[in-house]
Amino acid sequence: MNEHTRSGKAIRVTVEEAEARIAELLRRAEAGERVEVVRDGKPVVELAAAEEAPARCSIRGAMKDEIWIAPDFDDLGPEWDEYLS
Repeated sequence: MNEHTRSGKAIRVTVEEAEARIAELLRRAEAGERVEVVRDGKPVVELAAAEEAPARCSIRGAMKDEIWIAPDFDDLGPEWDEYLS
């Protein structure tokens, strides 16, 4: 394993090494280290800690007492009589 974390570079591992040591590499990535997986000397993927998802907020009740619907909202006027008979 080629480790250069102190100088800010990524830890470079081959695909085979990554397969054999995935749990360790995930822990290191979670701790903030960059882990670069290479195949034939070329970068394939970089492991990094996921950003924490923002807290979910509920909008249920957000407009309470802000919206008013008239009691006769769904009453049809006389212009609809011909369609309803």
